[in-house]
Amino acid sequence: MKVARIHQHGGPDALVYEDVAEPAIKANQILLRVRACALNHLDLFVRAGIPGLQFAMPHVLGSDIAGEVVAVGELCERVKVGWRVLLSPGVSCRQCPQCLAGRDNLCRRYTIYGYGVDGGDTELMAVHEYSAIQIPDDMSFEEAAAAPLVFLTAWHMLMDRAKLAPGEDVLVLAASSGVGQAAVQIAKLFHCRVIATAGGDAKLAKAKELGADYVIDHYREDIAAQVKKFTGKRGVDVVFEHVGAATWPHSLASLAPAGRLVTCGNTTGWDVKLDLRFLFSKNWTLAGSFMGTMGELHDVLRFVFRKQLRPVIDRVYPLAEIRAAHERLENKEQFGKIVLLP
Repeated sequence: MKVARIHQHGGPDALVYEDVAEPAIKANQILLRVRACALNHLDLFVRAGIPGLQFAMPHVLGSDIAGEVVAVGELCERVKVGWRVLLSPGVSCRQCPQCLAGRDNLCRRYTIYGYGVDGGDTELMAVHEYSAIQIPDDMSFEEAAAAPLVFLTAWHMLMDRAKLAPGEDVLVLAASSGVGQAAVQIAKLFHCRVIATAGGDAKLAKAKELGADYVIDHYREDIAAQVKKFTGKRGVDVVFEHVGAATWPHSLASLAPAGRLVTCGNTTGWDVKLDLRFLFSKNWTLAGSFMGTMGELHDVLRFVFRKQLRPVIDRVYPLAEIRAAHERLENKEQFGKIVLLP
């Protein structure tokens, strides 16, 4: 079968499209024919190398996966051959106290496809039965692959960590990203007023199409000043942050009294400053967020399957052109998800 993987860290040219043997499944696993796999910034980070972390080589990237079940192990009881499924991107032990309490994203062995274990940039993969979630017949594999990681992340950030309430004001940084476009839609689902940032007129227009009430060009405009303008100097109840150093000061300055900032990433850098005087005097809450629980994935997918939330697909590439797909994401040319077709 064909696979795209890295043998060493580096730029897009480190990705190698090659032949490997087909995988064998264990008794509690299913064999999935991958029909679509969407990119995330995590793919770029792992490909380039993450300081302090080592990855077994060669390594297959790809966390957002959808396909057809072609075989099931002898201990599998739920999933059937022929099912069209997407995979929960998170992998956990399913046995520890955190997992048994439904907090599997806090499992000490928790990891993600394409990160701690091989991912979906391949034609076939052996995965645990519990990872498979059946998708509706009218949902394409491309849409299914574009949904799990970003909608799970955004849902956990807004609903669990930020405790979003209907009608609140929400600032979404980088709405053109996968997680950003998911956040805009989830906030609008709960009738919130959404202010979204993006770079350039084309991306701003698409953010408006997604439901953003106001948009800000984060390259040309002062984010905090525009937020104060749109909210009558009050600021927003929730800041959805995942950009990091480049936007951090503006995100804090955009918070209303008792506002909550939740962050899941640092694509522009992790070293940021915080003036504690504002944190306590304004009663702010700052929260970190990482992925989400499998229960939350089922919660948000209910809306995706009903088409009340929709995955936004930027462009589709054949797996053989994975280098070009990585370059597009790395150059910030996308709006929504880039999808690979094995």
